Order: sequence, then C-alpha cells, then structure tokens
Amino acid sequence: MVSNKNIVKLILMLVLPLVAACSVSYKFNGSSIDYTKTKTISIATFPNRAAYVWAPMASIFNNELVDEFSKKTRLQQVRRNGDLQISGEITDYTQANKSVSADGYSSQVELKMTVNVRFVNNSNHSEDFERTFSASQTYDSSQPLTSVQDDLVNQMVKDITNQIFNATVANW
Repeated sequence: MVSNKNIVKLILMLVLPLVAACSVSYKFNGSSIDYTKTKTISIATFPNRAAYVWAPMASIFNNELVDEFSKKTRLQQVRRNGDLQISGEITDYTQANKSVSADGYSSQVELKMTVNVRFVNNSNHSEDFERTFSASQTYDSSQPLTSVQDDLVNQMVKDITNQIFNATVANW
C-alpha cells in the first residue's frame, strides 16, 4: 500500500523538474532576440526615392535606424550578410491639406513619410517580410514648411524606425 507521504514525494519528483525547466524572461528594451542564434545585423543605406526630396531626410533616417538597433540590442553591425538584414528605400514624402478653415483656406497641413522595408532573418526565414511603414505630422498652414520641416521629419523618422524595430526584432 502506498502512503500519502510517498504520493506527495512522487508528485514532487515529477513536478519539480518541470517547474525548474520553465523560465520567464523579461526584456526591457522590447527585443526578443535569441543571441545564441542571432549575433549580427546588416542595415543597408535607404536611398530617398520619393518624388519630393528634402536632402537631409535620408541621412537623418539612416542614422536613426542604425542608432535604434545599436541602443536596443547587442547585435554586432556588419556591412553585409548579417544574421538579420534590413534594406529598403524612402518611397514617399508628401504634404496635403488636412483641414479647411471657415474662410475656405487650408488651416492645417499633413506631412507624411513612407518607407518600404525588406527584412531577412537568416535564422528563421518564416519571419522575412517586405512592407511599408508610414508616419505623419500635422502643422499649422500659417507656418512655412521650411520652418517646421526639421522637427517634423525627426518625429516621423523616430516613429518609423520604432515601427521597424518592433516589426523585426520585438515580434509585436
């Protein structure tokens, strides 16, 4: 006959290894990278292929994208053939009237930036994708674009690079 103590011991012997094998991992940077499989990333320079071109935009975008991965991951950046590969182009940069005032004139203008991204994960090709990411900012039409463009582009770039980071390594 089996005693209650023996049953408890048997259950503990079976359950403890299962509990010990489980682990919970919190990553405060938002990435979910398996650094045993993924050690490098190559980020190609994104050319500006938008019909309307503001010269500093491409370098602002490229620098911010590289910085996003440098700050939030331990991946080594390499020129080519990284375990993760990101490439693409800035495809659109437009402004359009967003709202009209009572006198019939534009009161707000929306500035929009769109980037096409190709992502390759050489450790897991099921995560590969090609898709577009966009961000927009609105400004008062009484201001000339040249006076607000720098700040608005920086905000849009931060938004888009964060979207790219989340789509590629945060698995959101």
